[in-house]
Amino acid sequence: MAFIPQTAGVLLKGVKGLFPWRSSGKSNPSNSQSKKSIKQRFLKLLACCSAPATPSVSENSIEDDFELSTVCHRPESMDKLQEQTKFTKKELQVLYRGFKNECPSGVVNEENFKTIYSQFFPQGDSSMYAHFLFEAFDTDKNGSVSFEDFVFGLSIILRGTINDRLNWAFNLYDLNKDGCITKEEMLDIMKSIYDMMGKCTYPNMQDEAPREHVENFFQKMDRNKDGVVTIEEFIESCQKDENIMQSMQLFDNVI
Repeated sequence: MAFIPQTAGVLLKGVKGLFPWRSSGKSNPSNSQSKKSIKQRFLKLLACCSAPATPSVSENSIEDDFELSTVCHRPESMDKLQEQTKFTKKELQVLYRGFKNECPSGVVNEENFKTIYSQFFPQGDSSMYAHFLFEAFDTDKNGSVSFEDFVFGLSIILRGTINDRLNWAFNLYDLNKDGCITKEEMLDIMKSIYDMMGKCTYPNMQDEAPREHVENFFQKMDRNKDGVVTIEEFIESCQKDENIMQSMQLFDNVI
């Protein structure tokens, strides 16, 4: 079972699918190198590294910062977004430049989201996992993700408290949003993760591996053995798992 050593850590490993790095199970590089690499790859995901150079923007010029000739959706002001998230104005500017480079209209629909996401998992089929991720970002369920939707989600993932991050992860996998995770939902998630990673990455992976992960997950987290995992069970189990707590620190200082 080389895919994910701790089945309880599957949820947070899946959330980290937002970013194009994958653990090899080997020893990590130095802390500074690791953070630098994560930051570079995160910016690549946002298309910031490949965006054309733009003139420096005055922090006081909110309208200039958001100016686009083909905007269909104009985001809220930097000041308001700064109040509503845990990002600085400079960080929001970087995020927005990357977002508008991939999404000139100011919003991204599910098909475009899948296309962008697939670039980072060419060895597999990431469409189903990207669908679940899109649903988590599309909080108002209007079929599109705006810049506001995007940064609100990232703010929780990257700057939220442990409970904030765990709640977001739970919501990602609670597919029908009824307040609990069933085995069927978890199996759908696990299959999407295996599909995303691809057979070429794990050529010897058995077809029953996703189901085995689900069973192990429920054995650890379904504390009252009623066949579902509640948010309380999920958070309590994660907080007691040292590996999960350590993995969450990778989100710190990404940008």
